[in-house]
Amino acid sequence: MNILIEKLKSTPIQEQRTEIVERKGLGHPDFICDSIVDKISVALSKEYLKRFGRILHHNIDKALLAAGEAENKFGGGKVVKPMKLIIGDRATYLVGNEEIDVSSIAIKTAKEWLKENLRFVDAEKHLEYQIELKHASAALAEIFKKKDEILGANDTSAVVGYAPLTQTEKIVLETERFLNSKEFKKRHPESGEDIKVMGLRVNNTIDLTIAMAFVDRFIDSEDVYFKRKEEILEEVIHFVKENTELKLNGVKINTLDERGKGESGLFLTTTGTCAESADSGQVGRGNRVNGVISLNRPAGNEAGPGKNPVSHVGKIYNLLSHDIAKEIFSKVDGLKEVYVWLLSEIGRPINDPKVAIVQFIPKNEDNMSKIQKEIDEIVQERMANIQVFCKLLAEGKLSVC
Repeated sequence: MNILIEKLKSTPIQEQRTEIVERKGLGHPDFICDSIVDKISVALSKEYLKRFGRILHHNIDKALLAAGEAENKFGGGKVVKPMKLIIGDRATYLVGNEEIDVSSIAIKTAKEWLKENLRFVDAEKHLEYQIELKHASAALAEIFKKKDEILGANDTSAVVGYAPLTQTEKIVLETERFLNSKEFKKRHPESGEDIKVMGLRVNNTIDLTIAMAFVDRFIDSEDVYFKRKEEILEEVIHFVKENTELKLNGVKINTLDERGKGESGLFLTTTGTCAESADSGQVGRGNRVNGVISLNRPAGNEAGPGKNPVSHVGKIYNLLSHDIAKEIFSKVDGLKEVYVWLLSEIGRPINDPKVAIVQFIPKNEDNMSKIQKEIDEIVQERMANIQVFCKLLAEGKLSVC
């Protein structure tokens, strides 16, 4: 395996003057698409394993959530035109004379995810489902005939992972998870799942701008809306101050709100997501596989959600690169920052990338040969055991967004 290790002569992100980080939350249309297609991949993988003893060719990595139409009213509105979830790409429908009902599995899985994660979305009434999954490519399907063997990559792709997360990345990620936690929703049922957090750090000071859908059935008037928003704002400020070393400069929620316009001047929804009427979603426009969109970081050319977990490096390497970076940072002393680049070559075994590049920023110039030796050993070990990692992906035990 071709492993290149080099020292970076650059300033770690945490030490740079400015940083911008975004997190799209549970009910954001893009997050919905990413999550559902990956759940479908997991469901198909389990079905293939159960019936045929191996995961067959599929990539469920194309989806569009087309916005519907809703009438938002104080005290409760209604959805007047359902959203449409279009799911596409490729899957294996037939093995010998045995058929796999891919469409039914896809729709059932999508409805289950919606029911489990979005409190006020009726998976039967509020959405229509259009399955555009075509039969698997014959050429790529050949890759999957090797049972219990390491498969060849079904694409030529480049990805990059990094560690550690900066304080900005951590607090942006943790703030959205806090706002979408079950405990928070119990206190604030009026808070919808559609939440986006944007963080701007300048030196050691951070500003957060939050977009949060409110659920209209819990809001009786404009005054109630602004009162609830102020209560939530106070909780966010307290949470951020308690969970980061950065100095909080300010938090803003729903900056487009305008008093005096009634429902039209507020971020009100009936279902808790703007996909009901305002915004559509698409796979690949959501968070990176480590949960944030960090504009200061390099990014690969693949989105992870929905791709198959045994040969598509757009998924495997995407998550693995971050996992290797975290392991290197935690086990190798003397590092400030680590980047792991993985480049595949179509047909080449996934445990043997065309190149694995590890770049690191050291704390000092001591023990450089020892650092490089330990990094090399970690990369070698992780690639040798890649099937264990793929199994975790197939079981849905690793988050992709």
